[in-house]
Order: sequence, then C-alpha cells, then structure tokens
Amino acid sequence: MDTKLKLPQGFSTPTEVPDDQKVAEWQDRNQEWWQNHPMRYDWGDQIPAEEFSREFYKEIDQRFFSDSSIYMPPKKMPFDEIVPFATLPGMDVLEIGTGNGSHAQLLAPHCKSYTGIDLTEYAVASTTRRFELFGLDGDIRQMDAENLKFSNESFDFIWTWGVIHHSANTERILEEMYRVLRPGGKATIMVYHRSFLYFYIFTALFRGILCGGFLKTGSLHQLVQLNTDGAIARFYWPSEWRSLVSGKGFKLEVEKIKGQKSELFPLPASRIKRLLMNMTPNRLSRFILNTCCQGSFLITTLVKN
Repeated sequence: MDTKLKLPQGFSTPTEVPDDQKVAEWQDRNQEWWQNHPMRYDWGDQIPAEEFSREFYKEIDQRFFSDSSIYMPPKKMPFDEIVPFATLPGMDVLEIGTGNGSHAQLLAPHCKSYTGIDLTEYAVASTTRRFELFGLDGDIRQMDAENLKFSNESFDFIWTWGVIHHSANTERILEEMYRVLRPGGKATIMVYHRSFLYFYIFTALFRGILCGGFLKTGSLHQLVQLNTDGAIARFYWPSEWRSLVSGKGFKLEVEKIKGQKSELFPLPASRIKRLLMNMTPNRLSRFILNTCCQGSFLITTLVKN
C-alpha cells in the first residue's frame, strides 16, 4: 500500500480532530511530511535554479502568482483582493506557515512589523534566506501554531494560506489565533473546501470508480487523502467552517470560494493537461470554480469581537 494511505490512527473523516493522546502523533506525521515535501510548485517541472538562490525564489513566485492571478486577478499586486495592503502599515502581522516565503515577501514590506512561523526547519531556513537576499525585515521562527509563544493581543492581522487544515488540531490553532489577536483584529484564512465537483465527481466518480481508486483505498476519505498534499488534509463545508469559527469567538466578515484552473482536469501533470488548461478560458474556470463555488479554496476573513 502507498505510504500516503497510512493515515494517522483515527483520522477517518474529512474534519476529524484527534483526542489528546493522539495529538503529538498526528503533529509529528504532519511535520515530517512537510519537512520532506516543501511547497516549491515543482510538480511538473523542476525549479531550474540553485535552491535558496534569488533565481530559485523568483521562479517559485512566478509560478505561484501566475497561477493565483487566474483565479484571483490582482488590481496592483497578487492577493490584493483579500490582503488589506492599504492598512498594513499600521499593523503587527503574523503569518502562520511561511513555506518558501512568497507571501512573506508580499506582506513584510507593507506592515509595521512582520512575524512568520512555520512547523518545519526547512521553511524557517528558506524564508530566513529569502529575507537576507531581498533585504527584508522580519522575525522568522520555528513554532507550532497550536501552541503560539506570543503574549495575548500581540497582533493586528493574521495571514495563513492553506496551512491550518493540515495541522493535528485545527480547532486549537483557531483558539490560539483568537488569543494573540488584539480586539478588532482580523485573520484571513484559507482552508480546503469540500466541493461537490472535487469530492463526488472528480474523486469518487473519476478517480474512484473509473480509474479503480476504490480498489486501492477502500473509502472516499482515503482516496481524497491520497490525491492531496500533507499527511493530514481537512476539507470543510462552508457551514461547518462557519460553525467552527463562530464557536471560537470570531465574527465572519468575508467568505469566498475560489479554485485553481488545474482542478478542472484531474490528470497528472503532463503536456495534455497543460494543453487542456491553455484551451480553457480563464473566465470559464472562474465561473465554475468561483461563481458556482466548486473550487477547493475556502477563504474567510474573521474578526475578533
């Protein structure tokens, strides 16, 4: 059996959280996976540059932001639809999950202070090196977001993109985020969306039945995990997410669903997939994934009451 199918014991539903005795085991699996599979956007093509060089970071950013510009076209800079760049100069900002620092480089030059944390040594080393190369100011630390080492009410804005649904206990991170935000502070979060198109058409019908995936995995949950990054990957209905965050004290200010054009073609990276993506108008992909709410990104901005 593929090692990716060996899910943490007890992780049997899309939003499962561990009991207290399993938290450490789940988080160890999570940390190990991301240490060994850092997000470099090199699924189809390797990065043609020395790791941790200026060219390495520029290539990662080009791939990431060119992709994001399709599902979220920028007005002036990437992600400006959901990042409050105009008000960042007065804010102390925390990013949870820096990865290779693409968002860190967007945020740090615009805010009063930038702090970035990540669970892995790789991400901390990479983001630190990026800041050195590009002359950026910030505090980069290795830290578990389930146990933030910051005082109460330390930050005005928290940014986390595609991170906290992978942690052992997402609910615990929300509690910690609420604690370290100042009153009126905001958090913009992306977690995975359990869309009908991805779960039941592409995964269940195409991968499970037509491609025989159920014979290998035995369940839709395991099949989804096999085709998703991370040792753990939770997928939420919007109603589930709303209930969860409101239970932690947050007020929901913004909710959006978006998705990458590649989600429309559940095929391995290949010339055929690139050809199909190039033939598909961006407006059509945005209509299906964003307007019809079939994308895999559930994006919310929360306010601390």
